[in-house]
Amino acid sequence: MDGLAMLRTACWIFLLAAAGGLVMAGIRLAADRNPPVWIAYAHGLLAGAGLTLLLYAAFNTQLDARVMVSIWVLLAAAAGGSVLNLCYHWRHKPLPKGLMLGHVALAAAGLAMLMFAVF
Repeated sequence: MDGLAMLRTACWIFLLAAAGGLVMAGIRLAADRNPPVWIAYAHGLLAGAGLTLLLYAAFNTQLDARVMVSIWVLLAAAAGGSVLNLCYHWRHKPLPKGLMLGHVALAAAGLAMLMFAVF
């Protein structure tokens, strides 16, 4: 598989993860409760798969600088998602809305940069 195909596949995986993330954000903001665990795990699994594919492409092909910046932004979003999961969701504490919105903003920015670089 060539680098461009890997990047496009990662974009589609991230779009699926983003759909789950939007569902979770809607549940947290509208219902004022944490989303179901299975949605959070599916979201994290998809986002992790997309990030793994991006990192594999970065180590095995020559990527544009814009793609590399998007990887760093998505890594920061992944760190925020890990904090949300391990420090709040797993302990049955309400997800802080500010941290959640920061995670959403970083992930959306990283995905947008990736998509502009790829497509």
